[in-house]
Amino acid sequence: MSTLERNPATTDVRGPGVGSGPGSGTDRGHGLAYWAVSDCWNITRRTLTHYQRQPVAIVWQLGFPILSLLLYGYVFGSAMMVPGGGDYREFLMPGMFAMTMAMGFMNTAVAVVTDASKGVVDRFRSMPMAPSAVASGRGAADLVVAAAELTILAVTALLIGWRADGGVLGALGAFGLLLLLRFSLIWVGVWLGLLVPTPEAAGGLYAVAFPLTMISSTFVSPSLMPDWLGFVAAWNPISSTAAATRELFGNPVAGGGTWVEEHALLMAVVWPLVITLVFLPLAVRRFQGLSR
Repeated sequence: MSTLERNPATTDVRGPGVGSGPGSGTDRGHGLAYWAVSDCWNITRRTLTHYQRQPVAIVWQLGFPILSLLLYGYVFGSAMMVPGGGDYREFLMPGMFAMTMAMGFMNTAVAVVTDASKGVVDRFRSMPMAPSAVASGRGAADLVVAAAELTILAVTALLIGWRADGGVLGALGAFGLLLLLRFSLIWVGVWLGLLVPTPEAAGGLYAVAFPLTMISSTFVSPSLMPDWLGFVAAWNPISSTAAATRELFGNPVAGGGTWVEEHALLMAVVWPLVITLVFLPLAVRRFQGLSR
C-alpha cells in the first residue's frame, strides 16, 4: 500500500491493538495532519537514535567545526585584515558560524543516500506513512544537530575571546538567522541525497560545497577580492547570513557598497526562504517519484 492509499475511515494499517491507528476514532479526529506530524517525529527519533548509538559520527560532526575555527582563528588571525579596522577574530567568528551551518547540508546528503542505498528509503515508501515524513523528519533531526553544533561553536568562540557586543536580542536574532540558513540547506541535502546513486558519489559533492562556502565573506570582505569574484561572493547567500550576524552580534562588518551588502539583514531572510521554497518541494517530489 502506498503512502497515498491510506484510508483513515476504513483501514487500520497500523495493526491490531494499537488503539490510535488510522482506523480508530483518534485518527478520524486528527486526520492526515496528525499522521504527518507523527510520522515526521518517528523519522526524527530514528535519526537521533542513530547518533546516540554511533557516538563517533556525532563527535566528528561536532568536532570538525571546532578544529576549523581554531585553525583559521590562530593560523590566519594575525595575517588577515578587516576593512575599516577591527579585530579579525571578531570578524571571523560569525563567518565560521555561517560556514558550519552551510556545510552541514553535505552530512544530510550522505546520510540520505546511505539510507537509500541500504533499502531503508524503499522500506519507508512501502509503509503507510506521510509522503513528506522522510524529508521533514530528516530535516527536523538535522536542525537539532545544527543547534548543538552552533552551541558548541559559540562556547568555543567565547573561550578564545570572542564576544557578542550587540546585546542579548541581537545574539538571539543572529543565531536564529544561522539556523534559518541551515534549515533551508537541509532540503538541498535531502534532494541531493535522493538524487545521487551512492554514498561515494555524495562524498564527491564536497568538491562543489567547499568553493561555495569559500567564495563568500566568511574569511575576507568581498571588497578585497577581484571585482568579478567579489561580486559573486557578495551575492552568495552565505555572505548575507555572515554579514547580518556580524551586524547583530556587534562585530566588525565586511563593508562593501553593493545593494546586497547594504541589505544583509533582509537578504539573510530572503535567501533561505527562496531556497526552501525551491528545494523542499523538489525533495518531497523526488521521494515520491523514486522507482519501486
